Amino acid sequence: MRADDFGVLRGDGVFETMHVRGGKPWLLDEHLARMAGSAARMELALPAPEVLAVLAGEACAAWPGTDEGALRLVCTRGPEGGGEPTVYATVAPVSPTSREQRRRGLAVATATLGYPADLRRTAPWLLGGVKSLSYAVNMATLRWAVAGGYDDVLWTSVDGYALEAPTATLVWLVGDELRTVPAEQTGILPGTTAAWLLDHAGALGWRSATRMVTPAELADADGVWFTSSVRGVAEVRSLDGVERPASSRTAQIRGVLGHPV
Repeated sequence: MRADDFGVLRGDGVFETMHVRGGKPWLLDEHLARMAGSAARMELALPAPEVLAVLAGEACAAWPGTDEGALRLVCTRGPEGGGEPTVYATVAPVSPTSREQRRRGLAVATATLGYPADLRRTAPWLLGGVKSLSYAVNMATLRWAVAGGYDDVLWTSVDGYALEAPTATLVWLVGDELRTVPAEQTGILPGTTAAWLLDHAGALGWRSATRMVTPAELADADGVWFTSSVRGVAEVRSLDGVERPASSRTAQIRGVLGHPV
């Protein structure tokens, strides 16, 4: 990594993070497909999926197969003076915080993104749905939440809709319908874990759907969760200080996803 790499200087690049289980990255093909989509939106030259798959395999081969981990694939635009993209992989342990949040759930605050729910669909420069290295706003949001005594944040639009979390996807249950926010309509990052879960909702006896929702409407849901690749599923136990009862469905979802407790 050069000191003048655009990934360092400007956050100009894309990445994907995957859960490593049994020594292999979970949902590798789905993550590589999303990474290719992000790179295309940013006009970034990304190596072929088979090349990235080999890189992922090499990184995981050096990781203890009995331990869960977090694999990160990164591609930047390369040096400021021109040259090939910078591509690398890292594997790290799952943080104690992520493990703890799986067990006890999340205290979540809402925070506005400052624009309507459908704006990113017609404003491509906002990079809606792109997993870029430019995560300064995401991290600032989480620091703000922690300073206020919360674990995480649910971003909202100025017209009152729930969107996504800085590093997770919103999923909720109403009756026997498991729902998430429509990515194409709102420009949220399409969650790979959430998509897999909704595709397998039938195993839990549920239907699946994409719906718009307000934070107030989530109060009546039969369960609300944040899903992400490494943390897995974490139940929202309070929203803006209002406690939610624990859902018996959390253990069922965790069982389907296969993340350890």
